[in-house]
Amino acid sequence: MASAILIKNANLYAPEPRGIQDILIINQSIVKIAPQLDPSAIGLPLNVIDANGRKVVPGYVDQHVHIIGGGGESGPYSRTPEMLLSDITTAGVTTLVGVLGTDGTSRHSETLLAKARGLTHEGITAYMLTGSYELPLHTITVDGRKDIIVINDCLGIGEIALSDHRSSEPTKEELKRVLTQARLGGMLSGKAGVVQFHMGVGKKGMEMLFEILEESEIPGKHMIPTHVNRAFHLFEQAKELARKGGYIDITSGIREQDGFPACVKPSDAIAELYNEGIPMKQVTMSSDANGCMSVVLEDGTVRQLAVSMYSLHEEIKDAILAGVPVEVVLSVVTSNPARANGLYPQKGCIAEDSDADLVVLDEDLEIATVIAKGKVMVEEKVVKVKGTFER
Repeated sequence: MASAILIKNANLYAPEPRGIQDILIINQSIVKIAPQLDPSAIGLPLNVIDANGRKVVPGYVDQHVHIIGGGGESGPYSRTPEMLLSDITTAGVTTLVGVLGTDGTSRHSETLLAKARGLTHEGITAYMLTGSYELPLHTITVDGRKDIIVINDCLGIGEIALSDHRSSEPTKEELKRVLTQARLGGMLSGKAGVVQFHMGVGKKGMEMLFEILEESEIPGKHMIPTHVNRAFHLFEQAKELARKGGYIDITSGIREQDGFPACVKPSDAIAELYNEGIPMKQVTMSSDANGCMSVVLEDGTVRQLAVSMYSLHEEIKDAILAGVPVEVVLSVVTSNPARANGLYPQKGCIAEDSDADLVVLDEDLEIATVIAKGKVMVEEKVVKVKGTFER
């Protein structure tokens, strides 16, 4: 029998403001949005959720997550473990893209694929990128193009490190070939065919990406440099790339006290881009969740901390409180990353026929309830669905 949820009196941001609406969900999809829906006319057993005028927003799309763990750069003990389902849902994330990161030796794309499929089975929607920091690419099939074409869960390539001491120092010609692989793979599979670039704080920043845009026929929409707010010069380059049609990805949770002395606070970055008239549809934000951060304690010792996914929501809240329009802030973590990765309008919005991925925010803009693919995962801040091995 079909399952149905009726959300009443939602102050709907889809992410654009829609006013007070009722939202009918049947199985995994949103089937009707209207100012008033009569429960007795629906003809199905209903779970009625009264939002009482609280904001209801699309489930967050986090396009840069270390779902099988990151880190390891301080030795094997600093490898982070795999993510748990409830760590994701309590952060309001209903769709994510998994990446490998630094370690393409002891971690593998095959494991990343298996974890993405496991999380999808548990209730959210998870994808992956093939490859890691280094070139040549570590792939599942013979190359990145074929991974994108034959593996449904694979959306693109990345994260490839640039301007970073951990980079394999790829040449411009190598980057062109990787971008072309992603573009062709996307064209032949009906996907976005993107390449995520891990941006370090090196002086050259995105120079090679600008040169590729100038010299080749590769559109900017295939480029997603991430961590663009970790250095001032990098952030200025990001503004120019967005003007040229590339996507730029802010990383949440970055703070000066965490070892980024020349960084731009993520919520401040959103506000600055908006106030300067940068095309906001080209701006995304991801969490880099479950990567590893080395923190120096007062006694001089180093502690390894896994990066929290919840920082994504914290930056959203801060940016809204700073005066950036709600719909602009929400688009950075919903419709924009969904479009960038070829998932819109199935993901990243609240619309009829879209997947039923929604977040209810309370009066303090905190996450209260999370619905993923039509199933209540978190209800009034209580986890209702746990992962297979969660206690």
